[in-house]
Amino acid sequence: MNSHGHTHDTAHGHTHTQTKAVINRLSRAIGHLESVKRMVENGQDCSDVLIQLAAVRSAITNTGKIILKDHLDHCIVDAIEHDDPEALSQFKKAIDQFIK
Repeated sequence: MNSHGHTHDTAHGHTHTQTKAVINRLSRAIGHLESVKRMVENGQDCSDVLIQLAAVRSAITNTGKIILKDHLDHCIVDAIEHDDPEALSQFKKAIDQFIK
């Protein structure tokens, strides 16, 4: 069960189609961030480090967009169909945090 009171599986009639893609993207971002850490440890040029950090940030943001779209397509559609205003409220809060 998550913070908005339901599980993300077939318990409410839908599945998340992008779970594997999200996990793969997060794994790549983690690997990329670890390589940036090594760059800092090895005294690499600050400009190069900043460029690589921007790439990591972009990868994480794009992963968040996939989660957002999947959530809209499944959880929010389900919440609307089942008249669940709490799920919609939680979604609005999540969007506010994501776009900060």
